[in-house]
Amino acid sequence: MADIVKNILAKPIQLADQVIKSADEASSFKADCAEIKVKAGKLVDLLRQAARASNDLYERPTRRIIDDTDQVLDKALALVQKCRAHGLVKRVFNIIPAAAFRKMAAALENSVGDVSWLLRVSAGGSEYLGLPPIAANEPILCLIWEQIAILSTGSLEDRSDAAASLVSLALDNDRYGKLIIEEGGVGPLLRLVKEGKLEGQENAARAIGLLGRDPESVEQMIHASVCQVFAKILKEGPMKVQAVVAWAVSELAAHHSSCQDLFAQHNIIRLLVSHLAFETVQEHSKYAITIKSLHAVVVDANSNQNKVNANLKEDDDDSASQGKFQYPLGRNKQTNQMHNVVTTTMAMNAQSKLKQSNGVNQTNQVPHNHHHHHQHHTHSNHSISGTISKGRELEDPETKAYMKAMAARALWQLAKGNSAICRSITESRALLCFAVLLEKGTEEVQYNSAMALMEITAVAEMDADLRRSAFKPNSPACKAVIDQLLKIIERADSELLIPCMKAVGNLARTFRATETRMISPLVKLLDDREAEISREACIALTKFACTENYLCLDHSKAIIGAGGAKHLIQLAYFGEQIVQIPSLVLLCYIAMDVPDSEELAEAKALNVLEWASKQPHLIQDQMVESLLQDAKGKLELYQTRGSRGFH
Repeated sequence: MADIVKNILAKPIQLADQVIKSADEASSFKADCAEIKVKAGKLVDLLRQAARASNDLYERPTRRIIDDTDQVLDKALALVQKCRAHGLVKRVFNIIPAAAFRKMAAALENSVGDVSWLLRVSAGGSEYLGLPPIAANEPILCLIWEQIAILSTGSLEDRSDAAASLVSLALDNDRYGKLIIEEGGVGPLLRLVKEGKLEGQENAARAIGLLGRDPESVEQMIHASVCQVFAKILKEGPMKVQAVVAWAVSELAAHHSSCQDLFAQHNIIRLLVSHLAFETVQEHSKYAITIKSLHAVVVDANSNQNKVNANLKEDDDDSASQGKFQYPLGRNKQTNQMHNVVTTTMAMNAQSKLKQSNGVNQTNQVPHNHHHHHQHHTHSNHSISGTISKGRELEDPETKAYMKAMAARALWQLAKGNSAICRSITESRALLCFAVLLEKGTEEVQYNSAMALMEITAVAEMDADLRRSAFKPNSPACKAVIDQLLKIIERADSELLIPCMKAVGNLARTFRATETRMISPLVKLLDDREAEISREACIALTKFACTENYLCLDHSKAIIGAGGAKHLIQLAYFGEQIVQIPSLVLLCYIAMDVPDSEELAEAKALNVLEWASKQPHLIQDQMVESLLQDAKGKLELYQTRGSRGFH
């Protein structure tokens, strides 16, 4: 860096010396040349001072200011050389306007101001330096230079303030964010994330997240080692900083999907799941509960219920008689199997700890309410392969909730369209965490968890191997997730509704023929007042009834049995345009699956399809037109004759 700056400064120093020498040799306009000489002398002194301090100079403004200074000195040299004695004829043809000297003196004075500002800003300090003359055309650029210089050389407090200033600039304008990156701001910000105090780390991490607004910007941050820095903070940093870093990860992943795998390579998925699981489910190793598979824990939990859950009020007989999986943390004193997995593992671990310590060393255990009955279980703060920051159980509830929200948000963005990451997430305890957080998390945690599940299931819909491994019908974690999704769909009163409907639709091919409990709540939403909700309900049900679903016949019968036919007829006729096509597509699939249905005949489904096939705005899509023709053909075979009895 020092050699580069010295090379940059060599030319203007030589030019300034030549200007001084030529001014001494002037034979005309001597007074004006003397003034030029004085200003050139001031400038060359500052340039030599800059050369001596080359190690401390901030390269980006140095290049810009020295380039302008070069141009000014070139013009000054040409001007004073015209004033040297060259004979009468040459002097006649070299007429110099008086204003030329005034302009040149002003330009040299501006260069003096620019170089003086460069020396001050490179020296660091928190005092306001003002704007140099070069800032007349672009004042924001000089403000950015000043803040980046402070980030590079200032005290930790000054660097924190500078990072906050860059956050404000990045929030104001996307172009300012690009300037911060172009002027070398990413490196100093990442160093502050690693080295700063709490507030400085937060400000720097927030700035990094705001700057990553396009793929090119994110790419530059990756080259600056943002993945390594963020992984280190998520492993060892204060929770408040970790939360902001998790948010920044989500921002970078949202704006440049190619960085997903790079984050995964630096163990960030595992670290985020660790934060999501803290005080949500029992801490354990990376992909297993106490080094056992989830299935093994269920078996072990069932065999040890009487020993370790003596204080839990069970209702197992009722659950067994109902023949279905209960809600995690359910109401009406019903303790579901997945909740038993969590609480049993916790209680077993707590008992082993008590035996080892004989009742001593209780300070490392944090009581936490895991049930609506206010049954408290002891929760030990285990390290997850060294990834847990000490003392994080002492953080305030707001910080813990924000950490979970940002961890879920980051997993949501990292999972989007990425099979490998989704597999890594589903092999961990993240699905169980999402199920628990959907019920008892804050609004932000719930929303981000729902969005994460929506993205994971969207990938699973396209990836058969992932779908079979992660969403097995007998998987307790999968059942817990489905229960919570259906609970939200049945309630139908929150912003979680649409992502939960999409998630259930994405999993349509994982349900057995006998498992129809998800059909009725979706059919009810066809009659919703909001067109968007009705549309999503249609799309979700279409994934059950479409020919790609092996059990489409059973699902179509279930949709008809839940009263779906009449709702679809109304939506096709009278629904808004965004609902009409999805409702027609679903109706076509049902008609092809169950063409002999009396309910379809009573609802005059054939009339609807004939009407729709004549509407130009409904048959613009060739796929819809083809479906309409196939469905009409099926219904004409089965219902034209048999429907007479229903008129």
